[in-house]
Amino acid sequence: MSWLPLSFGAPMLLWGLLALPVIWWLLRVTPPRPQTEIFPPLKILARVLRQDETSHQSPWWITLLRLVMAGLIVAALAKPVLNPKEDMPETGEALALVVDNNWTTSAEWNSHVATATRLIDEAERNSVPILLAFTSERANQQIGPFGAAEALNRLNAVKPRPVPADRKAIFDRVADAMRSMPPATLAILSDGLAGPDDEVAFNTLIATTRPANIIWATPERLDTIGLTSAINGTDRFTVTAVRATTNAAPSILTAGAFDNRGRRLGDATLTFQPGATEATGDIVVPFELRNDFASIALDGELNAGAVRVLDGSSTRRRVGLLSETPVDEARLLLSPLHYIRRAMTPFADLVEPRSPTLSAGISELLEQKPAVIVLADTGTIPDEARTELVQWMEEGGTLVRFASSRLLTVAADNDLLPVPLRRVERQLGGALSWAGPQPVGEFPKNSPFSSLPSPSDVTVNRQLLAEPTPDLVDHSWATLADGTPLVTGDKRGKGMLVLFHVTPEASWSTLPISGTFVEMLRRIVQLSRNQGIGAVQGQAATTLPPYRMIAANGAIVPPENDTRPLAVGTEAQPVSIDNPPGLYGGEEGVVAHNLLASDATLTPLVQPKFTVPVSVLRYAQNEARDLKAPLMTAAVLLFIVDTVIMFWMAGVTTRLRRTRMAGGTAALVIATLLAISVDHAHADDTRPDDQIAIEAISKTHLAYVITGVPGVDSVSRAGLEGLTRFLVEKTALEPGAPAGVRIDRDELAFYPLIYWPIDPAAPMPDPASIARVETYMQQGGSVLFDTRDQYSTGFGGGAASPATERLREILAGLNVPPLEPVPADHVLTKSFFILEQFPGRFNGGPLWVEASLEATNSANRPVRTGDGVSPILITANDLAGAWAIDATGAPLLPTVSSDPMQRIYALRTGVNIVMYMLTGNYKSDQVHVPALLERLGQ
Repeated sequence: MSWLPLSFGAPMLLWGLLALPVIWWLLRVTPPRPQTEIFPPLKILARVLRQDETSHQSPWWITLLRLVMAGLIVAALAKPVLNPKEDMPETGEALALVVDNNWTTSAEWNSHVATATRLIDEAERNSVPILLAFTSERANQQIGPFGAAEALNRLNAVKPRPVPADRKAIFDRVADAMRSMPPATLAILSDGLAGPDDEVAFNTLIATTRPANIIWATPERLDTIGLTSAINGTDRFTVTAVRATTNAAPSILTAGAFDNRGRRLGDATLTFQPGATEATGDIVVPFELRNDFASIALDGELNAGAVRVLDGSSTRRRVGLLSETPVDEARLLLSPLHYIRRAMTPFADLVEPRSPTLSAGISELLEQKPAVIVLADTGTIPDEARTELVQWMEEGGTLVRFASSRLLTVAADNDLLPVPLRRVERQLGGALSWAGPQPVGEFPKNSPFSSLPSPSDVTVNRQLLAEPTPDLVDHSWATLADGTPLVTGDKRGKGMLVLFHVTPEASWSTLPISGTFVEMLRRIVQLSRNQGIGAVQGQAATTLPPYRMIAANGAIVPPENDTRPLAVGTEAQPVSIDNPPGLYGGEEGVVAHNLLASDATLTPLVQPKFTVPVSVLRYAQNEARDLKAPLMTAAVLLFIVDTVIMFWMAGVTTRLRRTRMAGGTAALVIATLLAISVDHAHADDTRPDDQIAIEAISKTHLAYVITGVPGVDSVSRAGLEGLTRFLVEKTALEPGAPAGVRIDRDELAFYPLIYWPIDPAAPMPDPASIARVETYMQQGGSVLFDTRDQYSTGFGGGAASPATERLREILAGLNVPPLEPVPADHVLTKSFFILEQFPGRFNGGPLWVEASLEATNSANRPVRTGDGVSPILITANDLAGAWAIDATGAPLLPTVSSDPMQRIYALRTGVNIVMYMLTGNYKSDQVHVPALLERLGQ
């Protein structure tokens, strides 16, 4: 018997409530009143003796109290339960419980355990044996039959695994065990996602076991999202995520890129369009940072599929060198490989074949699995070697070739050339040439060298010319000043093919003896892919030990004892219990073994059409609450109250009348003490926030806006701590610890400067918060906005980045004054240090301040301009990233470029900004003293 959300374990006892009217009548009934006869001699005694009166019936409120007490006792004996558990339709003589514990169950594992516990409790009440199997454990696991206590112990000991479910193997084990048991209830607690051959596995299980009934449980919503690829491209890092098809609503996620120390280096925004199952996003940061990426993770997704580890993006590549020209020690500077070796030795492991022939030498190099092969002065490649090279490039290898006279004999449309070539050389300079040596032009925007400056000291005397095809511009990575290609490149499957149209020694050009040549080769090697185990350990190994694993919740953890080495061969090994996802290898290099393949999809699991009765169960925590004890406690309390009332009505309290005076005195004393304490309470008018205010104004504190994005907020705090330490070392100012403020509720007036990093992943401030910021600026405070996107077209230039768009949305709600880049004579350039630029972790973006206009009409200004301080500053150079330090005082993030003085200039920029904020027009007047004296005629 049940009335939701309340049920009773013994509902028949509720019939006892029908006795309440009888109890009412019994409590109200009294004996008949006796007839009174007056005996005259007793009238005098009647006047002298005290007459006790007894009511002929109990008061109504006592009767009601006793009825309530009786009702509570009856209800408690009926075993009431609030939010009763869902009925478990177990009709079989045994329970076969199959639970998914794969990577998708990590976030909701507690509800899966609670549901399985309810099934086991029901089996215990029915005294039936239990089979318990998990689809992501080994096939030889113990599945029972168990008793309820042993089944619960095993259930609580098992945790989600970062591997797919192997339903077929586990179903076979369960089917074998069910054949020797009476008809059982088969309970399937799935994760809601389909696996390979699921339909066949389910139908085989039902056909071979014929259970009494089936309990089917799947999640109500499929919110699982996983990463399928993370590709380091020419100018960006592209991340791809997938979700289940039933999740048709639009969704926006943020993916973070982390280095091997867990520091966040970049973000990508992924948007799932309505009904779409795939989304991509780009992390646009300089290649120096992209090569430090060790893992990509989706924010808020606590599963192993939402993390993707990377291999080879920050390790040295193996590069194979091959030349047909014999090495002449006497003429080493003319050797085709001499300058290549010197350029690549600092960042690559170089290998060369022992065989001097092309065919044998190329085969020998390919056996060592290099990421890059450099052919210095080769011509036609033999057919057998050409086939191997093409296949190697299709699988991700990078082939780099250089011009030589031998290439003139190669067919123009050869598949080992990125562009067709003419059969003549171009001579620049000399008596028979109209044109002089050509310099190198600006690198094209689509080139991996686009961020390099054009070398002014490089000239080209000879080159191989490319056929002028329509797509030649798309393949040109470097050109001469007249537009002819110097370096061309093309994709070959997953790999690349690159051709330098000059020789690798200085006879055709001065490029090989320039620093630009080193940087160009570095970029090509960093864009290449490591090939197999040879690139990881430098030896022909076939297995790699586990190094760092991905846990079911997405955390990077050390390997467990049962994790086995990963066999590396021609076929990709699947993710399994023996080889869970993670990194395999060692400190010298690792191989990434990720959970989801690049073509993986997440498909919802459709309930098969079973031939036996099916009951659908929902996952839920056990929210049932037994009300028997609370009701009995309430009844006992009412009984105590009734007893006290009866004693009072019977005159027990008359004994206390003698102490009435003492009681009155005690009451007076207690009242006096209470009055004193109340007076003291009213006299203390302090507030909880007073101590915070006192601490905030006792010292100068730099503040930063708490955005809610953990990586951004931690960098902001570390950055202001680094700037605070620099201020203490270089100036007389000793600020307190940086303070994080929430602009929607914290007091802002305590802080002269607030650093606000703009992140598109952070929530957009509401109008009330924007109004608080505007009030703060009107009262003399200053806000330093930092979009941190100088390399993604920062504030004020070109197409806006997501961070700049968010800044524009924020500024749209403020009365912002006209802005301009800091002029050369601005006080910011000389408030403490003499500065010409204001770099941060990035360099090149300007620092925007209030324009130097007439401010006589202050009514229309957002702030008072009397102190000469701009209320708003905007930069895109990531100042906090350059200031940030760790616990040891070491820099937390690298600068771009890697100029060691850039961080010093960034800290000096911070000092100038702080001094500018604190001193106002005093510094401005000091800077312009000569001009003021001249104007005064002194």
